[in-house]
Amino acid sequence: MNTTVLDPLAAGFAGGSQQSATLHRKIGWAGAFWVASGVPALVLFSIGSIAATVGKPSWAIWIVSIAFGFLQAFSYAEIAGLFPHKSGGASVYGAVAWVRYSKILAPLSVWCNWLAWSPVLAIGSGLAAGYILSILFAPDAAINTWQLTLLDLSWIRADLALRINATFVLGAAVLLGAFAIQHRGILQAARMQMVLGIAALAPLMLVGLWPLLSGDVSTANLAPMYPLAHDASGAVIDGAWDMGGLTLIAGGLFIAAWSTYGFETAVCYTREFKNPRTDTFKAILYSGLLCIFVFTVVPLAFQGTLGLGQLVTPEVTDAAGNVVSAAVYDGILAPEIYSGMGVAQAMAHMIGGGAMVERVLMAMLVLALVLSIMTSMAGSSRTLYQASVDGWLPKYLSHVNRNGAPTPAMWTDLGFNLLLLMMSDYIFVLAISNVCYVLFNFLNLNAAWIHRLDRPSWARPFKAPNWLLAVGTVLAFCNMGLMGMGADIWGAGTLVSGLVMAASIVPVFIFRHYITDKGKFPAAMVEDMHLGAEEGVRSRAGVLPYLTLAAGAAVVYVAHAVAVL
Repeated sequence: MNTTVLDPLAAGFAGGSQQSATLHRKIGWAGAFWVASGVPALVLFSIGSIAATVGKPSWAIWIVSIAFGFLQAFSYAEIAGLFPHKSGGASVYGAVAWVRYSKILAPLSVWCNWLAWSPVLAIGSGLAAGYILSILFAPDAAINTWQLTLLDLSWIRADLALRINATFVLGAAVLLGAFAIQHRGILQAARMQMVLGIAALAPLMLVGLWPLLSGDVSTANLAPMYPLAHDASGAVIDGAWDMGGLTLIAGGLFIAAWSTYGFETAVCYTREFKNPRTDTFKAILYSGLLCIFVFTVVPLAFQGTLGLGQLVTPEVTDAAGNVVSAAVYDGILAPEIYSGMGVAQAMAHMIGGGAMVERVLMAMLVLALVLSIMTSMAGSSRTLYQASVDGWLPKYLSHVNRNGAPTPAMWTDLGFNLLLLMMSDYIFVLAISNVCYVLFNFLNLNAAWIHRLDRPSWARPFKAPNWLLAVGTVLAFCNMGLMGMGADIWGAGTLVSGLVMAASIVPVFIFRHYITDKGKFPAAMVEDMHLGAEEGVRSRAGVLPYLTLAAGAAVVYVAHAVAVL
């Protein structure tokens, strides 16, 4: 292990203690841009499920959602600039604001961020494995149909189980490959991400632009924008803008946020920037502009080309009226589109060119998923690392290897996601993780104004205009409303399951803080909370943070109560 503290800035916040190693300052904003370039590929994760659930307004859902994400990003850019010596992203920077008002809120912020980002590894590798298997084998081939069920989880959700199949085996291999690349450190990972990014973003650009330029997008597939509904026979019809329709829209905006807000991961690498005071803002700005383009044109072209689809097999019910088998559609309402496994093949058909072109494009979309996996592993592992350094998560996570990679955190990520990879329903996993993500966003968008009040004299390399800070705060409550109203359209109990997962940090934090550290934060964290000799840093926000939490909980409760599921 490298026993040298590698820069004066790190040494200034080491609390006078020896460190076995630290993260290396080796990349500029362009490096972070390429590491974050996997975020646009997240459109593949839920583009089918949102379209199949919401109906014709789904393309507009993506545009509204990425607009929300871009406006919020300026709050994250400001708080990231306050802590150029920290890694781990907005949750870590926001946690410093909340810790002065409650010890448990700081680790809750970091924990929710990790639970939101980490499942990208499992879902992305599962989809990549499914794409590869569909390229190489027929759907009814033995390798695609065998399965060993390990544990029935139908008590959580119908048909949910832990299983081992070819998707799991191949997905695990993809995860191990991404781990090997990340093990070499942020600089090597950024270089590999650049190569993958160029190869992987190309098909997304092609899928988004080709149908628009060729005239294959039909306006009849995009409008009129009524929420999806079904008649008595199960056929798709235009719904109404009543509470049921608004619940569907809320559910679409809720699940889209998991993808569209994700470019905030560009600030995870502040501790590894050569010049964090300028690189932080540039990284999140240019990453956001890339995401605006992809999350606008790809859903528009996808839905405009394929359309909702037609009824293939009607719904079958028994004598009591219970559904024996659901109606089956083609187009974007097809089951394989909802699950995500058929999205790559559908996108390949959109540009034509025959079987060979289809296979090449699907292979390139696999690279796009690998890109998103590497982005998530880089960001989520650094969140675990910094949370451990700050005294919120177990100590073993604060170690890095000689390349400056937080390998214990990466192994933890890997083990957790091998378990998630066994899940039979990736959309349910995504929805639960997004409950945690919305909680993280709420805490950290509000952290921006708390930092303004408590640390007014701190240098801010980027200071968001007051109106943008206010917009971010309003969107924090808007996101909570979308979660309360729309989470459970992705499965009964999604909201409660997500809240339980978020609360699981409590025993972890109690063990680290009160048993391991005897109720004291590490010296470096104390520096961040009080800043030693600097005057004028105190808890000026008063009761406002507590009123904010109460208001957020009230928004979720009311929104859930009025939802029509």
